Amino acid sequence: MGRKHTASEVSRRGNDLDKINFTVRLAEVPISISAIYHSTKDFCRDYLTGEEPVFSLEVTPGDIAYEREKSAREDDYEGIPIRHFSDSYLETLAVYRKIAEQMLDYGVLLFHGSVVAVDHKAYIFTAKSGTGKSTHTRLWRELLGERAVMVNDDKPLLRVGEGSVTAFGTPWDGKHHLSSNIAVPVQAICIMERGKENQIKEISARDAWPMLMQQSYRSGDPGKLAKTMDLLDQLAAKARLYRMACNMELSAAEMSYHKMR
Repeated sequence: MGRKHTASEVSRRGNDLDKINFTVRLAEVPISISAIYHSTKDFCRDYLTGEEPVFSLEVTPGDIAYEREKSAREDDYEGIPIRHFSDSYLETLAVYRKIAEQMLDYGVLLFHGSVVAVDHKAYIFTAKSGTGKSTHTRLWRELLGERAVMVNDDKPLLRVGEGSVTAFGTPWDGKHHLSSNIAVPVQAICIMERGKENQIKEISARDAWPMLMQQSYRSGDPGKLAKTMDLLDQLAAKARLYRMACNMELSAAEMSYHKMR
């Protein structure tokens, strides 16, 4: 992931060198970004636009330090060795956190899940890390071939409109970098868990809500958090919701596809 830069090096870059300025278009919203590292612009290359931005954000050395401290706290909580990420990688996390904060004002949520589109309908699989979301959407692609297109394999944006929910690809697309710069209406959201036998059932918004909340970006600002909760209420009312226990075999994909389509 590259050499870890010292705090003084990051400070010099942030204060003494020109920032890297560019505009991206995410979930139909043009956003101006002022970054420290050229690699951040390259990371967003498939989403660059020349449109006039609706809002802007700037990354500071303090933002990068916050992401490093947060990652270390999470590793400690999980009981795993603390991982050491490069500052350029941590900048991409800081950028997405700032985007997620402001996107709430435009009816857009950052959601943790793997999204596959079939016949121009999006299916979102969400679960705790390590459950097998990416494996399951890979099985969908094996089952359905070219009909199945990955929208985003990790952190899509969801726009909650008056009559529907739309899933959007983003550069933050997981370790396998599976995404497309497309917008697809959401057909269903499925909460996954591992199971020896494959079974799936439709559930109520009340049953799904705790996991939907857990898998959404949650701001520390009370006003922003209230917007998140309101958008989740609308999301749960507009998308079909399922809970599935499954193994990692092709039969699981056959079951979930035929049930949710």
